[in-house]
Amino acid sequence: MAADGTTGRVTGRRARTRANLLGAAFSVFAAKGFGHVSIEEVCEAAGYTRGAFYSNFAGLDELFFALYAERAELIADQVSAALAADGPDLDVPAAVDRVTEALLLDRDWLLVKTDFLVHAARDPDVARTLLEHRARLRRTVADRLARARGHTELPAVLGDADGAAHAVVAAYDGVTTRLLLDRDVAGARAWLKQLLTALLTDGSAEPAAHGRG
Repeated sequence: MAADGTTGRVTGRRARTRANLLGAAFSVFAAKGFGHVSIEEVCEAAGYTRGAFYSNFAGLDELFFALYAERAELIADQVSAALAADGPDLDVPAAVDRVTEALLLDRDWLLVKTDFLVHAARDPDVARTLLEHRARLRRTVADRLARARGHTELPAVLGDADGAAHAVVAAYDGVTTRLLLDRDVAGARAWLKQLLTALLTDGSAEPAAHGRG
């Protein structure tokens, strides 16, 4: 780096450009759907040229994965913090309360993610990369459940901590699918709490849910 800090300024400017492109892309993806957006539209929304776009991303897929990594990291951090608060013991009902209160349930993001999921389903290479990104949240949950083994009993039907983590993520996927249709965030949080309680305990701490499909 030059003595006057030029490289640092360029790096900072590039980071801002990248962040602005990501923010603009999120808004355009949410409004129009991932499969209906062009690079030109992202550039126009962000106020940058195609050159600025390609200096940061190879294409829309790479840009989406950058968005996904941001959101996955946020969700993983929220879940990790909620599950870590009990120390070595894991108070499952209390942890479920914390997870469902803190967890990001952003409908615009769910729209973008669902659009990209359909895109990935038609492209095996993209699907493999998306599966790798999705695995991070599952590993966060599995690691915490594994650390609690010997202190906290989990239902035997789930198998090991990784099996329990798969079930937790599947419950989250199901609840967010419902949220896309009914737009009921409070209901989604309540239903997720019931599902996670039923999965990770004998379910007796919560009443049975009614009227949900």
